[in-house]
Amino acid sequence: MIDLVLDLIVRHYRNQVQTMVPIPTREWSKMTIGNIAFLGSGETSLAGGRIFEQLARQIHEPLRIAIMETPAGFELNSGQVAGKVADFLKIRLANYKPWVDVIPARKKNTPYSPDDPEICAPLLHANLIFMGPGSPTYAIRQLQGSLAWDIIRARHRLGATLVFSSAATIAVGAYGLPVYEIYKVGLDVHHVPGLNFFADLDTQLSIVPHWNNTDGGADVDTSRCFVGMERFAKWCALLPPGHTVLGLDEHTGIIMDFDSRKCQVVGVSSVSVVRECDPLIHPSGVTFPLTDIGALLPPDEASDGISALAWELVHDAFDSISQQDESVPPQVTALAEARQIARARKDWTASDDLRRQISALGWVVQDIAGGWTLNKA
Repeated sequence: MIDLVLDLIVRHYRNQVQTMVPIPTREWSKMTIGNIAFLGSGETSLAGGRIFEQLARQIHEPLRIAIMETPAGFELNSGQVAGKVADFLKIRLANYKPWVDVIPARKKNTPYSPDDPEICAPLLHANLIFMGPGSPTYAIRQLQGSLAWDIIRARHRLGATLVFSSAATIAVGAYGLPVYEIYKVGLDVHHVPGLNFFADLDTQLSIVPHWNNTDGGADVDTSRCFVGMERFAKWCALLPPGHTVLGLDEHTGIIMDFDSRKCQVVGVSSVSVVRECDPLIHPSGVTFPLTDIGALLPPDEASDGISALAWELVHDAFDSISQQDESVPPQVTALAEARQIARARKDWTASDDLRRQISALGWVVQDIAGGWTLNKA
């Protein structure tokens, strides 16, 4: 049975590799800030698909997508939650022949830890990274100070596009809205420290998705990410002066383009830029300057604030790409990629079998920090 499974894995990756072109060599230490997109909801909807396609068109190299399980990592079916997004993107972006990896970085101090280099390895080569539904506070707890989060930040500074939807949009902000703790458990209105991604860009920004939600109908106000306008006003009043909040309507997103220094609203409704709890509404189709949100300036050095281990892994991954011999047969590369996935899943039996198959074809696979290299035997 295992031979059949391995054969299917290898055939799948062989087909993908044969259609891929080599990733261009670049100066790994040069900072090229990637685009960022936020979606209020509907990452697998028609509106979400259009946003993903617009972002894919701007990536001028083979499309490698990494999908983080972390926000839903507490769910028994977190793999299925992320897998649905993966399946959607494989179909929606089929013209780009994407390579899609699901990153099972579910919980610290477990075999699926966001601090495990093997689990995080596909992030090193991804040029589009997605994180979406789940629990905002759970995502914050699992990613704060983690290897995975440092790699994501480092990849963004080296050009990778980031896409956040639903719970993940809350988690990456300076302050998190603890939706379920307030809405479901009944705790008093409060905020929690978020992952504060935009502190790296000299901006204090928090995000609230499902801004215009109406699931509660006429009976319950479920806007402002389900807590309602009254409780949101209390939450907003707790934020420090001058803080900015992005409110994202359902099936609506915003794309931050750091090359043009513009923001574009995309989708079916609008995005609200809220300062001092006073919203300025930008409808779909509108473009406005990044500075309307904040400074959004890159750090002085690409490695600022990134752990030494994460930066070393990113460095080694870029080196392995630039040094990879383009004469390696696609079949061998496919086996090496399948082995990397087996290792990430800690399937050592499959990993060893794939190594033997590579050796039988006259090649030696060598594991390095963040990836692998292939050498002629």
